[in-house]
Amino acid sequence: MKRHFLRRSFMKYILEFVGCVLVVIGIAGFAVPAEFPMAGFTGIALIINRLWDIPIGWSLIVLNIPVAILCWRLLGRRFFLHSIGCMIVTSLLFDYVAPFFPVYHGEPLLAALACGVIAGAGFALIYMQNASSGGADFIVMAIKAKRPHLSLGRIIIFSDCAVVVMGGLLFQDINGIFYGLIIAFLFSQVIDRLMYGINAGKLLLIVTDDYLPIRETIEETSGRGCTVWQAQGGYQGLPRQVVMCACDRKQMYSVQKAVEARDPRAFTIVLESNEVAGEGFYRLVVGERPKTKK
Repeated sequence: MKRHFLRRSFMKYILEFVGCVLVVIGIAGFAVPAEFPMAGFTGIALIINRLWDIPIGWSLIVLNIPVAILCWRLLGRRFFLHSIGCMIVTSLLFDYVAPFFPVYHGEPLLAALACGVIAGAGFALIYMQNASSGGADFIVMAIKAKRPHLSLGRIIIFSDCAVVVMGGLLFQDINGIFYGLIIAFLFSQVIDRLMYGINAGKLLLIVTDDYLPIRETIEETSGRGCTVWQAQGGYQGLPRQVVMCACDRKQMYSVQKAVEARDPRAFTIVLESNEVAGEGFYRLVVGERPKTKK
């Protein structure tokens, strides 16, 4: 049990670190050389860097202090400490490691696309560990805690647009505004795809005369359980049974083929499932408020 906990904790820290590296590569390698106005506290730090040549990492740390204090109680101690760790790692990478990275000075549109995809994947990895890179992420996660039905990508794109437009207007760079908005849009899409796509799957509805062979086939093929509904045929009014099973995409193909072989008369419907929660499926925990003792 202890070994499993240590292994899981180690993987969590590794994924957080990889996320921080991807964020720095995407921003320092593509956005900074192109002087794109970026979103969030990173965008504000880039503005400060261009105006007064203050290191990006130190600006991020200073900007984060008041917001971190405000969000401590709302998001909980564990989330706060992991986020502080990611923030410090990201800031140090920006100031002391990123200068050694190769930078891209080519087509601005390609730079914007690369930044959005690479940094967006980094942010998603960090968020999936129920942490953040600090800055505006604290605010985003606070909103997520208050409004859990909203996707992170949707919250991020709305919060990012203001900083992008402000940075573009400050430096009178209209083209930069459009590139910055492209990056913000890609951030939101990549984050949502990676984070919520992990819980996506397929929903099988199998209409049959006898559910027992179908249930056995599903269990043997995928190890999944199923739910059975009693139904009635609309044409002849005969009793029918509907077997419902949620599974991932790979299992769906195997189950569908096995069901067809076991009961050729069964009527199978395959539906897309954007998110599945429950036993046997990974539960994504993001920005949840700490539970209070009664």
